[in-house]
Amino acid sequence: MAFSRNKLYSIMIIACIAGYIWLYFGLKHEYSEDKPIEVCLIKHFTNIACPSCGSTRSILSLTEGNFIEALSINPMGFLIAIIMFLSPLWIIADITAKRNTLFIFYQKTETYLKRPQLAIPLVLMVIINWIWNITKGL
Repeated sequence: MAFSRNKLYSIMIIACIAGYIWLYFGLKHEYSEDKPIEVCLIKHFTNIACPSCGSTRSILSLTEGNFIEALSINPMGFLIAIIMFLSPLWIIADITAKRNTLFIFYQKTETYLKRPQLAIPLVLMVIINWIWNITKGL
């Protein structure tokens, strides 16, 4: 699906804000109760962890400087944290400078990721992470 620059930036900002709010409640909940918050629809209906299960806990571990723990919970947390940190800064820089470098980067990355020699190993990595999440009992 082809996005316009403004639509992509809007979606990314909304997703980041939602992520920040979710992390805030995750931090607040972490220090107040022992019962975990469950929002994963896959896990809720099937009782099987999805490939991204544990990402919130992984990012929360990163914020506390526990990099090994974050990696063991879910390696996807690193990628999500990088995106949540860099994309708002990059969007603000693009809007301020009246450029579209993030949009161009997104388009090139999307084109690159569609190549089978890269897409197949990435899909396999997600499947391996999914199996690992199930095995860990997330």
